[in-house]
Amino acid sequence: MITKRIIPCLDVKNGRVVKGVNFLGLADVSSPISLAKYYSDNGADELVFYDITASAEGRALFTDILCEVARTIFIPLTVGGGINTLEDFDRVLKCGADKVSVNSGAIRNPSLIGEAAKRYGDQCVVLSADVKRVDGVFRVFAKGGRENTGMEAIEWIKRGVDAGAGEVVVNSIDTDGVKNGFDIEMLDAVCNAVSVPVIASGGAGGIDHFTQLFRAIPTIDAGLAASIFHFGEVAIADLKNELHKQGIPVRR
Repeated sequence: MITKRIIPCLDVKNGRVVKGVNFLGLADVSSPISLAKYYSDNGADELVFYDITASAEGRALFTDILCEVARTIFIPLTVGGGINTLEDFDRVLKCGADKVSVNSGAIRNPSLIGEAAKRYGDQCVVLSADVKRVDGVFRVFAKGGRENTGMEAIEWIKRGVDAGAGEVVVNSIDTDGVKNGFDIEMLDAVCNAVSVPVIASGGAGGIDHFTQLFRAIPTIDAGLAASIFHFGEVAIADLKNELHKQGIPVRR
């Protein structure tokens, strides 16, 4: 059985890791470089680095901090924020990223997914989708959750995977930072729609929420979280020990 991955997420703004609730009210947490090293040394399977205001501010992702993070860690690194062109993919990969996450850039130019997959391989292209319920329908949001695209989320994700995305990160805006658990309904719908690895993001408040996630959706590949790891509420080693005890396969 494939081991489940535990992935901390660094949301970076102005060179600092920040965290909010429902994508709003951002509070300063730490240096991305020191936090990345901590996670690399303490059992994280991968790391996600998002420059969370790059798309909204219409600028390229900051690469100096990214290069330093990549030099510091020894686990796979996925990077996103302001990825709009193949040149952006190239620049981020040259900084040391293993995978590139595209969100608003793919919404503006859906052909970017296929072009990047052809050049760098499907395994390098991660489709990140910020999803929120609007009148009972899963809708895709752009620009860091600020803009409702009007697109139905499951169809958009299927389209991205068909185009060549090798992995999907599903960010539930409804559950982000609330710590009441992952959005099982939304994640189950995505897992039933695509055959590539799916990463759950948004809502983790404790170890039991990861257990619930992997039990409710056996096909989900990974759980991603930020604040519970950043603020020391959950240690990754403790989380993995509990998952192992529950019979959920993890790398220890």
